[in-house]
Amino acid sequence: MQFGIFTVGDVTTDPTTGRTPSEHERIKAQVEIAKKAEDVGLDVVAVGQHHNPPFVASSPTTTMAYIAAQTERIVLSTSTTLITTTDPVRIAEDYGTLQHLTDGRMDLMLGRGNTGPVYPWFGKDIREGINLAIENYALLHRLWREDVVDWSGKFRTPLQGFTATPRPLDGVPPFVWHGSIRSPEIAEQAAYYGDGFFHNHIFWPASHTKQMVELYRRRFEHYGHGTADQAIVGLGGQFFMRRNSQEAVNEFRPYFDNAPVYGHGPSLEDFTAQTPLTVGSPQQVIERTLGFREYAGDYQRQLFLLDHAGLPLKTVLEQLDLLGEILPDLRAGFAEGRPAHVPDAPLHSALVAA
Repeated sequence: MQFGIFTVGDVTTDPTTGRTPSEHERIKAQVEIAKKAEDVGLDVVAVGQHHNPPFVASSPTTTMAYIAAQTERIVLSTSTTLITTTDPVRIAEDYGTLQHLTDGRMDLMLGRGNTGPVYPWFGKDIREGINLAIENYALLHRLWREDVVDWSGKFRTPLQGFTATPRPLDGVPPFVWHGSIRSPEIAEQAAYYGDGFFHNHIFWPASHTKQMVELYRRRFEHYGHGTADQAIVGLGGQFFMRRNSQEAVNEFRPYFDNAPVYGHGPSLEDFTAQTPLTVGSPQQVIERTLGFREYAGDYQRQLFLLDHAGLPLKTVLEQLDLLGEILPDLRAGFAEGRPAHVPDAPLHSALVAA
């Protein structure tokens, strides 16, 4: 079981001070947060891809490589790599290069993103989002597994005798997660290839997460990759912790109320009741997080969104310290009763050995 954090790289005004960090500050903060994540014992840091304000995460491979050069152990991933509007040839080569630079200490999560205008900026039609995700990944999958590729499809120019370079490290492509909030087609795609399925898990109730994960597990088994409980599942999540639960609620409330994503909507109390967001004490975060297994089954990766909504860097680093303190309890809780045949999260070394 892997634990980590993911970021979307938003530049948001702190509602308690009125201060807006610069793009430079937010880019550098992502690096400091990643280094802190490794220091407290986390396993994964995932960075986003957006091409519009107020986000600064337009070049995930650059950020990942910079973080990798300053860390030793933590796995670098994405949240998300835009498979719809990024040329699969560029993905194959950019992430292939990153795989070599990190000695295999990376993977990636593919997704469609949630920003409509990005499609025409890159010459695509949002109405073709699902079809783009399916066709582009079919090509990417081949580019990493075939030395010479001939290709003809609907959404890009044909390829004749093309070789993506560099070739995958040790002959094993980076592991791929397919991320989705609400699209069963993406769960189906992940199952078809035997790849991982990552459910965002921060906006919807447990019943929706259960439905999506169970669909993926059934189809994973249908395609012959193993039993349903051996499917590779990742979940997102959110929390804000303080030693005292009321202190956590009081401090986080103005950030929640003004957040671009969910601000000016449901109350904090309603949102925490209806979604996996936990605002409270370390013990409350432990209990809520361990409860995810009740509807998702035994899974492989748990990532938390911490640096968002204008929270200052100092506060995010404090959240990481608290997460580090409860990490042994989370590891022990998820290990308890975990069947031996349920696989671990895939690492490059294990994929090479297999």
